Amino acid sequence: MKPPAKHWPMALCLIAALALLILPIGNGATGAREASAATIKTLAKQAILLDAETGTVLLQKNADQRVPPSSMSKMMTVYMLFERLKEGSLNMDDTFLISKKAWKKGGSKMWVEVGKRIRIRDLLRGIIVQSGNDASIAVAEGLAGDETSFAELVNAKAAEIGLNNSTFKNASGWPEEGHMMTVRDIAKLSLLTINNFPELYKIYSEKSFRYHNIRQPNRNPILFGTDGGDGLKTGHTEAAGYGLAGSAIRKGQRLILVVNGLPSQRSRTVESRRLIEWGFREFRNFTLFAKGEAVEQAAVWLGKDKTVPLVLDEKLTITLPRRARYNAKVKVVYTGPIAAPIKKGTVIAKLVISAPNVPVTEFPLKAGRTVERLGFAGRISASLRHLLWGNLK
Repeated sequence: MKPPAKHWPMALCLIAALALLILPIGNGATGAREASAATIKTLAKQAILLDAETGTVLLQKNADQRVPPSSMSKMMTVYMLFERLKEGSLNMDDTFLISKKAWKKGGSKMWVEVGKRIRIRDLLRGIIVQSGNDASIAVAEGLAGDETSFAELVNAKAAEIGLNNSTFKNASGWPEEGHMMTVRDIAKLSLLTINNFPELYKIYSEKSFRYHNIRQPNRNPILFGTDGGDGLKTGHTEAAGYGLAGSAIRKGQRLILVVNGLPSQRSRTVESRRLIEWGFREFRNFTLFAKGEAVEQAAVWLGKDKTVPLVLDEKLTITLPRRARYNAKVKVVYTGPIAAPIKKGTVIAKLVISAPNVPVTEFPLKAGRTVERLGFAGRISASLRHLLWGNLK
């Protein structure tokens, strides 16, 4: 005979989110959510601002609209090269031959010379710092033989890493029909670059690059006017307007911003700095539970142990507005007591986070250890105690 279902509340004082919504960026127990504080508008036609640790989207505007990404798509070319460097099939001192196609390409240039072999370390900086179309083509040809074949590899990689609304036609972001991304995909790519290649990512923070005794400055305004700014890439075409993928980190909290469709270089500078400052000012991360920490002890029915710890697979961190206070609720919900036997790692409960006028967020809780079932005599004794006195223990 099993007692009726119960809810087991757990009172916690938390700073509450004014809005909280499951979104597709993020993973693990951190969850992906949308949190909004005071309303903020942006001049950008497309924009997204998110917390790198939790995946919480702080701001979005037309984030899933496919648009020409201009030079921001060069980040994908760099990503492909970073993978080869990390796996060891290439190193920084390997060289790629500069073709006539690369040398002749217009727009932003690293000023490579046809027929020369250029080190990968220089080509990377030519792409990241100077936004060189010539360097991008040289890398594409070095990795795949020609730019069309490279685009096929890039599209396969994009599908593999979850850039579901991106299509690549070339290595540089040069305007071409069908070459499209969303700002959400660009933010995903930014986050993957930062997380998967932490050492190589440091190149994105370099403020200038010297090649052929010519100093070439980085155009990214986040590197010059934003505390903690360390990346990533600007872009501009007549069709797309001015765009930027930027990132900054302060006191362990990293924000990623992507904006596009701005009318001028100055508006890109002002808007990107303003939005990142707003994000750091309005939001903060809170760690509720460590990985494997017992969130609650659940009562066990007819088990050798009277309780079983409920644990999370991963650390639980949430991003919330700084100014809201004490109106969130966190509780553990399960149907209990839970009948033994219970196998460690089995999902037996859920952690529910809610606030007034906020969609509920749930995280699975697992058994922190195995609980064996009582023997026959023990089960009879426990059942009799329950029938006589309602004692579940």
